[in-house]
Amino acid sequence: MDWSVFILFLAACCAAAATGSMFPPGPWYRNLSKPRWTPPDWLFPLAWTTLYLASAYAATRVAMLEDNAHAMGFWALQIALNTLWTPVFFGLERIRTGFVVLIFLWIAVFGTMLSFFQHDLIAGLLFVPYVIWVSVAGALNLAVWRLNPAEAQRAA
Repeated sequence: MDWSVFILFLAACCAAAATGSMFPPGPWYRNLSKPRWTPPDWLFPLAWTTLYLASAYAATRVAMLEDNAHAMGFWALQIALNTLWTPVFFGLERIRTGFVVLIFLWIAVFGTMLSFFQHDLIAGLLFVPYVIWVSVAGALNLAVWRLNPAEAQRAA
């Protein structure tokens, strides 16, 4: 493995993660109605740290292979959309727009996973938990939207 390439992908993941520090869930989010199955707060940084490490490692594996343009394009798109969601949802307090971003993020993560599978089995497998986690995040975003229609309308 080329550690310098891994560090570049990890740096992109850290940039995405930084939005969580810049736009943390505050009183607005805490006061929203959420479904009973909402994961506990401590799980989010643990899950994202694990997913970012796996994503950077998977991207490093595929980046070293030939004919990887689509795979790397999908990876770039998913990390950009990942970076966008937190400021939209927590910063701007846009529940519906956050859900739209999550739909595109899910498509990009799924596309990354499929394209990684075409190049490297391990890289593709490393993206399976990411697809699952973004699916849960999308379901949670949708549930928050449905449970808080006045808030979703206010921030339209």
